[in-house]
Amino acid sequence: MAGNRSPMSSDVTRSPARIAAGAVGAVFLLVGILGFVPGITTGYDTMAFAGHHSEAKLLGLFQVSVLHNIVHLLFGVAGIAAAVANAATARLYLLVGGVVYLVLWLYGLVIDHDTAANFVPLNTADNWLHLLLGLGMIALWFIVRPGRGGRP
Repeated sequence: MAGNRSPMSSDVTRSPARIAAGAVGAVFLLVGILGFVPGITTGYDTMAFAGHHSEAKLLGLFQVSVLHNIVHLLFGVAGIAAAVANAATARLYLLVGGVVYLVLWLYGLVIDHDTAANFVPLNTADNWLHLLLGLGMIALWFIVRPGRGGRP
């Protein structure tokens, strides 16, 4: 029955910005959860709260720690919250998140991965992923911005 649908649910299903932020948020939530699953995360028993001594690797490739996984979970919650809020907030999430991940990519390039500066922790695979995430989120922000012929 059409009368039972709220305007917000209709907007969420039609707004590209909200769909994009929700999808990105869901992916971050999934990655954050998978980072705590032994087997999917190799070296799980060596996972540290933070720092370069954590030898745990998501999918055997991306170095993770408890802090790293929590950051992914928080980014996921933020993306879902932005998608639920409104299109402008969803776009802001994509832009700010993209910038944050590009800064994290640059940080990963300049630090020595074997020192305390690598507190997240990061490895080369993480650096490349952060570059792609940053560019991808900014590309989504650009694609879903108003004035491109689509809905906000």
